Amino acid sequence: MEIINAIGRRKSAVARVYLTEGTGKITINKKDIETYFPSAILRYVVKQPLQLLEVAEKYDIKANLDGGGFTGQSQALRLAIARALVKINADDKKVLKDNGFLTRDSRAVERKKPGQPKARRHFQFSKR
Repeated sequence: MEIINAIGRRKSAVARVYLTEGTGKITINKKDIETYFPSAILRYVVKQPLQLLEVAEKYDIKANLDGGGFTGQSQALRLAIARALVKINADDKKVLKDNGFLTRDSRAVERKKPGQPKARRHFQFSKR
């Protein structure tokens, strides 16, 4: 099997994933997943598509993560892994889509407007 690559984004986080056959080792920015994501919840989020298809021990994953915070990065990585798994086996697409792993969450921070302290907050109005 050749190297399968895919990309995932969430807020300002970008995940580039390279999937190869292996033993289930996940490396992020040249660090082990336990080192990069110390939180068990974030590791669970990343591994969700692999556990759903029961292929967690079948593939090695190398990922480059850039931008955003740790939650956005973990969700971007989950999307990238799901897209890579669909490239390997197109039959898995329906299962992953039904669980929401192939949907790009397009929500992002709204920009700040001029004459206001934040995106929607206004300065206090004073009549006199």
